[in-house]
Amino acid sequence: MTEALQAGLGEFGRLDIVVANAGTAPMGAGDEGWRDVIDVNLAGVYHTVDVAIPIMIEQGGGAIVLTSSVAGLVAVGGANGGAIGYAAAKHGVVGLMRVYANVLARHNIRVNSIHPSAVHTPMIDNEYSRRWESELPTDVSNALPVQMVAPEDVANAVVWLVSDAARYVTGVTLPVDAGFVVKR
Repeated sequence: MTEALQAGLGEFGRLDIVVANAGTAPMGAGDEGWRDVIDVNLAGVYHTVDVAIPIMIEQGGGAIVLTSSVAGLVAVGGANGGAIGYAAAKHGVVGLMRVYANVLARHNIRVNSIHPSAVHTPMIDNEYSRRWESELPTDVSNALPVQMVAPEDVANAVVWLVSDAARYVTGVTLPVDAGFVVKR
């Protein structure tokens, strides 16, 4: 992370925006899935933000967006290590966001999280995920009549959160979910 950050600073000179957007969804996996999803979806977010904070403080501000999931706001998943770990990690991202929003506000650094429902990407749009979803005992559909949101929908929310239009928005959990959360 440090090498990537230094390379970016060398090329662009500043760090104004951090988007921690990495994830894995081993929804049918056992204990190994638990470890993998906690390492990527929670520890990865922590390490991404941690390496950026000193630079942003030195520069006098910035905006950070952490990608969580609707599973970070409501109970989603099954009763195995991967699915439970996914929900726990995504809820943990909300906790990280809230702590960072409080701690970093005095440095003019805004921190928010976004919470998409299923996004039309290979991580979700595959046979394994469709089979996992069909075996769930609960409805995991959106309120609006769309099966998945587009990556552009999530990107547009991030663009707004890091823009001057959201200059006083910090500590917010923003669903980009076609009404998934409100349906629960």
